[in-house]
Amino acid sequence: MVSIHPAVDGGVKPAKDGFSGGTLTCACTDNPVVVEISSQSAHNHVCGCSKCWKPDQALFSQVAVVPRDSLNVVRGTEKLAIVDADAAIQRHACTQCGTHMYGRIENQAHPFHGLDFVHTELSDEQGWAPAEFAAFVSSIIETGTDPKDMEAIRGRLRELGLPPYDCLSPALMDVIAAHTAAHA
Repeated sequence: MVSIHPAVDGGVKPAKDGFSGGTLTCACTDNPVVVEISSQSAHNHVCGCSKCWKPDQALFSQVAVVPRDSLNVVRGTEKLAIVDADAAIQRHACTQCGTHMYGRIENQAHPFHGLDFVHTELSDEQGWAPAEFAAFVSSIIETGTDPKDMEAIRGRLRELGLPPYDCLSPALMDVIAAHTAAHA
């Protein structure tokens, strides 16, 4: 069996009705960074891009979005640093363990401004919105996956109910196109 990400390898778990958030904790055993989320996540997906944080041995990251005003760093702020200041998504990572705690878009003209990118597998709470699709699938080749393995990987993604795309999902691509058209 092809391993995609520990959070989906055993099957995609459904969201819990009425779920309203939880806490995300970095991998540090001493003084971890803790981020509180006061909402359900949306657009959860596995991502093959080379920028997203992935747990050890995972081919894909798992990332979702939450409203910016629902995210609060409650512990360890001093340990956070932006991974790449030039990237559209400012990924805030723990300087000790390297875990990406959240990503924020500061550019107010960006179609996803106001949403923060989070890794819900960093939470012990069950009930987060499930992964819905796989994005930037071919990008895993850039990080070392043999192109000959891609057919089996796409097959496993489909088996898990995660349609594979080499961009974002059609619904999210529509959001980007509508934003671009409205601001042209």
